[in-house]
Amino acid sequence: MEDNVRANKNTPFRYDYVGSFLRPEFLKKARADFETGKITAAELKAVEDKAIVKLVEKQKEAGYHVITDGEFRRATWHLDFMWGFEGVAHKKTEKGVAFHDEAALIDDTWLIGKISANHHPFVEHFKFVKALENENTVAKQTIPAPAQFLQQMIIPANFEQTRKFYATDEELIEDIAQGYKKVINDLYDAGCRNIQFDDCTWGVLVAEGSVERYGKDADLKSISEKLLKVNNLAIEGKPEDLIINTHVCRGNYHSTYFSSGAYDTIAEPLFGRENVDAYYLEFDDERSGGFEPLAAVSGEKKVVLGLITSKSPVLENKETVIERIQEASKYIPLDRLYLSPQCGFASCEIGNKLTEEEQWAKLALVKEIAEEVWGE
Repeated sequence: MEDNVRANKNTPFRYDYVGSFLRPEFLKKARADFETGKITAAELKAVEDKAIVKLVEKQKEAGYHVITDGEFRRATWHLDFMWGFEGVAHKKTEKGVAFHDEAALIDDTWLIGKISANHHPFVEHFKFVKALENENTVAKQTIPAPAQFLQQMIIPANFEQTRKFYATDEELIEDIAQGYKKVINDLYDAGCRNIQFDDCTWGVLVAEGSVERYGKDADLKSISEKLLKVNNLAIEGKPEDLIINTHVCRGNYHSTYFSSGAYDTIAEPLFGRENVDAYYLEFDDERSGGFEPLAAVSGEKKVVLGLITSKSPVLENKETVIERIQEASKYIPLDRLYLSPQCGFASCEIGNKLTEEEQWAKLALVKEIAEEVWGE
């Protein structure tokens, strides 16, 4: 496998991961000190740099062929990216987002003008990780899906504010897509060949009553088409050698989740018509339903089975995971299947309820199983 990594720089790899990692305590302290004015932005960056270098060393030691910055420069997996666009504002939330058993304390984020992308900070973030590649590894950049950006601006809490700048969702979709194209091209020019869209919109859409988040007259089909349109518009015209994959999630905050529901009702638009190269999918418990919807995956697109949970420290039974991989292969060929945890270990800087040692044990299990199943 190692001899082929530099020749084949395409994610996913047989054993893979979504991208975020538990923040070390010294990084959490530095971010808290920056918030209270005890250290400067430059001092915080130095700590972040140190933490990322150590993380990448561990990723390499674990035998993985993809490296990320663990999202160590972010508070959340999605909102920090939106803050890098012109026309977006945010502030500390007063009530949070209602997850199962806990409120996710993530910033309120809304529009204060038309959306555009100038010099997005994530491009520099990527360059730092790119410089840490070696002959056996390639860097991956994770960003929220364009659909996530769209959803954030048309939820009831933001809808009236968004309408001050965009008379229709179609106009908003166009500007989001154009902004993403700029960032995607800038990442490409910085040497990025692997981008991952992280997307909770589909996972939320399958939950009972979730369509109501988009207004009283919304319906599943029309919302699905809008999510599909903004994602595909952003991808349209990308360089041929740029891989864009997507991770579909149902929420991941401090080991809690946001929604439940199988893929069945969204399989046709998501798996059949979204123009990504691969899907990283949650399948770590019964909330995600069965593998039958995978039959809708079109063309030669790949599927990364998220069969190892990042929400619990308990290690899965190896034989049970292998049996589930074989079950999934009834709907999509085994050679187009891959393995990873179902989500990142710290979608927000608070992290999930496990230790760093337990995090690496999970990844060791993913690698062990993948090598046994695929022999690579």
